[in-house]
Amino acid sequence: MFLKFIAIKIKSISLLFFINLILIIYFFFPLNKIFAEEFLLLQSGTTPRDSGLYDFILPIYYKNFGVDIRVVAVGTGQAIKNSRNCNADILIVHDKLKELKLMEDGYGFSRKLFMFNNFVIVGHKSDPAKIKSVSNVKLAFEKIFNGKFNFISRSDNSGTHKAEEKIWKDTGLNPILDKEKWYIQAGQGMGATLNMAVNFNSYIFTDKSNWISFKNKRHHKILFDYDPSLLNNYSVITIDKKICPKSKTKLAENFSNWLVSSEGQSAIESYSVNNLQLYFVKK
Repeated sequence: MFLKFIAIKIKSISLLFFINLILIIYFFFPLNKIFAEEFLLLQSGTTPRDSGLYDFILPIYYKNFGVDIRVVAVGTGQAIKNSRNCNADILIVHDKLKELKLMEDGYGFSRKLFMFNNFVIVGHKSDPAKIKSVSNVKLAFEKIFNGKFNFISRSDNSGTHKAEEKIWKDTGLNPILDKEKWYIQAGQGMGATLNMAVNFNSYIFTDKSNWISFKNKRHHKILFDYDPSLLNNYSVITIDKKICPKSKTKLAENFSNWLVSSEGQSAIESYSVNNLQLYFVKK
């Protein structure tokens, strides 16, 4: 009898433990997301993640359509490379030439421009290169180059890095070729590179959305802004299952269409940090 009583007790404890475990999972890890059959793998540049945009718009999409968007945020170059390896259902990036080549090679089912921000130059408020008063971004880069003032580059094959490289090319100057010590190649994402710029009192080329949402500004501020050539367009590309058979092209196209719909565009434009709008859409 005693052994039978012990066995019943053990079973009761085990059952109670199992019930408690289920309750913990239910409250802290929603079952509809753990066991969701419908999800998309999104390869992306880092800015929409680091600026908080995805944390704002993806829950809206999930609530309305029940599709979980799982984000892999890397530099644009790496995101495109991952998509070429068929490790994506959908892609959000900002490097037009590479995007068009991806489409030309058949990886993209569709490509849509859906939002933009702009690039800026950030530096210490003392502005030793005196770039705040120049009329265009090329002159700003030339003043930094000629004065040998510290400049931090992402140097990670991201869309921001490619935009910076284009400006250096347009100036006819090449700090890498000249092995300039003031030109520091971080090889990091935007957040880490911004931290380096602040700590080293350096200039940095960044997108405005990242800077607005960046918290460790200290004595740094935007010193150059509003050059029409610094427009930064973002595209959403649906990966074609003809090239990548496992890609969920139809599901991805639904999300792509939502981003350019009035509802999606409204969600993007309503996202702000410190009452400042971070992204804009074409009317």
